[in-house]
Amino acid sequence: MADRRLALVLFFLVPATFASNMLTARAVAGDIPPVALAFWRWTLTLAILTPFVAGALWRGREELRRDWRGYLFFGFLGMGVCGAPVYLAGATTTATNMGLIYAASPVVIVLFARFGFGEAVGLHRAAGIVLALAGALWIVARGDPGAFLRLDFVVGDLLIVVAMLAWSIYSVLLKHRPTGFDPTTRLAAIVAGGVLANLPFFLAETAFVAVPSYGPRDWAIFLFVALVPGIASYLGYSIVIGVLGAGAASLVMYLIPLYGAGLAWLLLGEQLADFHLVGLALMLPGLWLGTARKQRR
Repeated sequence: MADRRLALVLFFLVPATFASNMLTARAVAGDIPPVALAFWRWTLTLAILTPFVAGALWRGREELRRDWRGYLFFGFLGMGVCGAPVYLAGATTTATNMGLIYAASPVVIVLFARFGFGEAVGLHRAAGIVLALAGALWIVARGDPGAFLRLDFVVGDLLIVVAMLAWSIYSVLLKHRPTGFDPTTRLAAIVAGGVLANLPFFLAETAFVAVPSYGPRDWAIFLFVALVPGIASYLGYSIVIGVLGAGAASLVMYLIPLYGAGLAWLLLGEQLADFHLVGLALMLPGLWLGTARKQRR
């Protein structure tokens, strides 16, 4: 019972932790180089996790040696493509847009699972996929379908689309990739891969774009993104999945745009536009249909 109560509390807290990363991206855009923010986020995350998982990682060193390329690839997708591009996007798009576009990931995950691993997709779920993707595309086009013909998009929205697709691939592969590690230890191994994947880009950014000169505020931000949208998001999500099940956990992704839009309005002064409301009106029923456990015949 205590585990279920904790999972229910986390169900409503985890979306806020995910949304906090998008608000941070918007709030610090132009202040901290994006790759540096991603690199230090995951480096500090690894440093915090290591004391708790070092023994398990040592005992599982044979798995690490055998599958190091897999952990590096997971790190590239989950902490690389879903890292710096999100922070770079904050310079040209809103936290509200980021949350709404990312909310399409559950149905994109269903789509990848269908074509990559042959998972069944009934008519009920297919209709949800169409609606949710239509909503996401409406937001990317900012309510102007002609933008697709003119190839006229906000760069930040396109970066979030790329990050959302990477997250979807990451989620599908993670589900179908066997492991001998518990969720926390596996996360630490993937984070180590993410630090390595980010390292060459961090060095290139430092050499050619900006030499780091971090103050107390910068280190506070690094620590925040390591603890809240880093450890708290990933481990909280794992607990929700373990106790309430994957179907209930997928609803977390639906709440992210609602939390994100509310927090962006409260903290950053962002406003919802008409195209946000239309996109959301398409996405919410589409997300529900696309990820519902029972499929209509």
